[in-house]
Amino acid sequence: MTRPLMTATAVCALTLGLAGCALFRDDTPMAETPPAASDLAAMPVATDQTFAATTEGATAFVAKAEADLGALSEYVGRVQWVRATYITHDTMWLESKANAQYTELQVKLANEAARFNDVQVPADVRRKLNLLRQGITLPAPNRPGGADELAQITTRLDSTYATGKFDYQGRQITLDDAVGLIAESRDPAQTKALYEGWRTVSPVMASDYARMVEIANEGARELGFADTGAMWRSGYDMAPDAFAAETDRLWEQVKPFYENLHCYVRTRLNERYGDAVQPATGPIRADLLGNMWSQQWGNIYDVVAPKTGGDSSYDLTDLLVEGGYDAEKMVRTGEGFYTSIGLDPLPQTFWERSQITRPEGREVVCHASAWDLDNLEDVRIKMCTQVNGEDFYTVHHELGHNVYQRAYKDQPFLFKNGANDGFHEAIGDFIGLSALTPTYLNQIGLLDTVPGDAEDIPFLLKMALDKIAFLPFSIMVDRWRWDVFSGETSPAEYNDAWSANMLKYQGLTPPGPRPADAFDPGAKYHIPGNTPYTRYFLAHIYQFQFHRAACKQAGWTGPLHRCSIYGNTEVGQRFNAMMEMGQSKPWPEAMAAFTGENGNDASAVADYFAPLNTWLTEQNRGKACGW
Repeated sequence: MTRPLMTATAVCALTLGLAGCALFRDDTPMAETPPAASDLAAMPVATDQTFAATTEGATAFVAKAEADLGALSEYVGRVQWVRATYITHDTMWLESKANAQYTELQVKLANEAARFNDVQVPADVRRKLNLLRQGITLPAPNRPGGADELAQITTRLDSTYATGKFDYQGRQITLDDAVGLIAESRDPAQTKALYEGWRTVSPVMASDYARMVEIANEGARELGFADTGAMWRSGYDMAPDAFAAETDRLWEQVKPFYENLHCYVRTRLNERYGDAVQPATGPIRADLLGNMWSQQWGNIYDVVAPKTGGDSSYDLTDLLVEGGYDAEKMVRTGEGFYTSIGLDPLPQTFWERSQITRPEGREVVCHASAWDLDNLEDVRIKMCTQVNGEDFYTVHHELGHNVYQRAYKDQPFLFKNGANDGFHEAIGDFIGLSALTPTYLNQIGLLDTVPGDAEDIPFLLKMALDKIAFLPFSIMVDRWRWDVFSGETSPAEYNDAWSANMLKYQGLTPPGPRPADAFDPGAKYHIPGNTPYTRYFLAHIYQFQFHRAACKQAGWTGPLHRCSIYGNTEVGQRFNAMMEMGQSKPWPEAMAAFTGENGNDASAVADYFAPLNTWLTEQNRGKACGW
């Protein structure tokens, strides 16, 4: 579910913001000691200029900062695009140096922005000054060599993950191989070997990760934050501690439903494998859930399907193949959803410049992502699209990023972003909720007849195995990281704290004791890739909140899980009005512009899955739920 994208205020690897570095593979090591970023004279470089600590000085400073960041972000974005679509030793080297220079500029501007903390300025200027301080994911300290050391560490972490291989049944396999095998295997010995095998790649990351934390915390403190985690939490228009409390509140809203799902799945796994493999009580063995990180459980639907009536009358992949779809037709169908609600079609350059399928003859990043190269019209997706139901959904999701990027393109540079990072992920997922309905598939001619109520439980169970199972994972990742940044979790405690979070939030345990040198957090891309993860938790709340509001606007009176807003231009107008705001206003104002609600509300999740929750409660009757 890692879906990185390039945005105006976020650059891969170090700045990240909304971006997340894409997964790549390359066996060529990085240069050990490349020249400093300041030696790369070809890159755009901001000129030094001092601005008076006055209202006028602050306004002029912000204008100059936006111009400098805009010029350099386009350069860095294009370097990143080339690396992602043409992976070589040299393109990786160039990206590392470009990222370092962008970080140096961001750190410099963030420190300068602090000079205006006590200056009275217009509201929009104050918001931009705050964004300059908060917009760095990993802030290098403002000292010679700080940004370069951080860039080299993060590139090394990213490369270690991307090139990771391990021994399995006498051969070396990659993560892609392992992900496919663990999804399909129903042999507990094999799933254990795969789960533990992939985690042999990450122990070498631990020392680099600990040093990276030290450097980033040094930079965060220079910017006035307690630590890097506090800086991350400050980016949600509320105090860091208040944001943590808000995410706790949202988790408590959805936790009872997750516990109900957990109880049902554990029972079915126990029936399949027996007490020796999966006990009937307590936590679930993590490797049995069909996913390398146990973050989504849809791959084991065959194990946990309802005992009667669990089959669907159609398979989306089969429908696509029978309908003569190829990769481009899938993307054009996704575009058609957005144009059907009144949004502009994609520019011609999208079709000329995107990587829609895997090119031949070179290494590329296949991990799906959406990009905005010039902060205006040069939007693209990067995928190795396959004709299947999963990629059909992914196409609708990724195009949501592009649609959002184009909607706020006329905002000033620092406001060219989502209302918060959860919004950017939620836009495409919200559309995806309609795109997966049999209602929509019927509307676009893929499905002749919409199934009746008898297929609601299988449909909702499949959705819950991905959407609901993901919620505790999406909150535990940053809970672990916040404690690492604050110092509450020391390097010696990294792995034990990760396992403790798995148990606390997910109710899961590894398949066996972990080695003394284990660094299991590093086996999840977003840790070595330094992508904040709470955005995905928020997105999984927002998408249902958006969906419920949109269906109400459309006059839908049936079950939420059957609602499709395809073709509804009135919903599209209100949706676009929210997106056009970008990051110019606090996110509650953007939320209100579309939904009429001023805050986060996870009750929409319960509304969507209400029939399934009732069914699960009945299935779990008499069971000792919880762990």
